[in-house]
Formats: sequence, C-alpha cells, structure tokens
Amino acid sequence: MRFSLAATVAALVAAATAQTTGLSVTAPSSNVWWVASSLNTLAWTCQTSPQQTFTILIGNQDPKILVSPIAIIAIQNNFDCSKTITQQQSAQAPGTGYFVQLADPFNNTNVFAQSEPFEIKPLGSAYPTQATSAGASATGSGSGSGSATGSGAQPSTTGGTDTKNAAMSNLKTTLVGFTTFAAAALGFALA
Repeated sequence: MRFSLAATVAALVAAATAQTTGLSVTAPSSNVWWVASSLNTLAWTCQTSPQQTFTILIGNQDPKILVSPIAIIAIQNNFDCSKTITQQQSAQAPGTGYFVQLADPFNNTNVFAQSEPFEIKPLGSAYPTQATSAGASATGSGSGSGSATGSGAQPSTTGGTDTKNAAMSNLKTTLVGFTTFAAAALGFALA
C-alpha cells in the first residue's frame, strides 16, 4: 500500500510541476502504447518549456514490476521534441501502468513532466494505428527539431549523423545503466 500511495503522490506532483514548467509528454499515452524490446517514440511539448535538458525515466504504478523509476536516457535535449527509444531502452516486461518522467538531470525526484499511464505490449505486437495516435504527434521547427511518427513506426535513418547519434545514445545508455547499477548497489549497502 505504501508504494501505490507514493506512486499516486508522485503522479500528482508531476502533473502540478508540468503545469509550471510548460513541459508535457504527448506520447506514449493511454491510447499510444509501446512494444517491448522494439523501437518506440517518445514525444513532448518542447516549444512551451524553458527546460534545456532533462533525464528520461520509466516507471510503473505496480512496485512488483518496477519498485521505482529507472533512467533510460541520462541527458536529453529539450529542443529535439521527440526521441526514438531503442530496443535496449524499452526492454521492460509487457504490462500496463507504465509511465515516462522527464526529470531534472541532477535530481531525478524533481520531475518536470510525467506521461499518462500506458501499456507496453509484447514483442511482435502491432504499433498504434495512425488514427489512434494522431492526437499524440508532436512536431518541432528549426534545424534541431524532430517529430513523432504518427503510427509509432520505426523511423528511417539516413547518413552518418544517425550513426553518430546512435553511438552517442549507446554511450548514454551504458552510462545510465552503470549509474543505475551503482545507485542500486549503494541503496542495498545503506539498507
């Protein structure tokens, strides 16, 4: 019971904080799911927020699935407006009650925005249809912009920039994994 109350309080605080930061998660949502161990799209309202960067965390309302949110991207630029979440970053067990948080990189308990609860479907499931996710697409402007794919389909890649971005993403994922492991080990040592 303690964990569900904590999750409820965290959701309320995140909702209140999102109103003051101007940042909100547009995908995933209650009708735009992710597929486990697949490429998935995360999108947010980048034009309305003064936040320069944030950490991306994933959590679940059920502490039997995830006791607390874990970082999947250590530092994300706000101006990107969307991010393709890799197979490794979305390697969570299929289920409902997941949420994504955009948090302060220096203090992950300071949550700027939290998504609606969403489902992660089993590997091989279909992505949301265009009509289902039409309300969740986000687009940006300028050279640093991105857009969420309306269908949730895998994005296409072109040229060396994507290779460089993939390498940086892999490095960030490795650092986040190490940081998460170190934090967990410290938590067990202190317990």
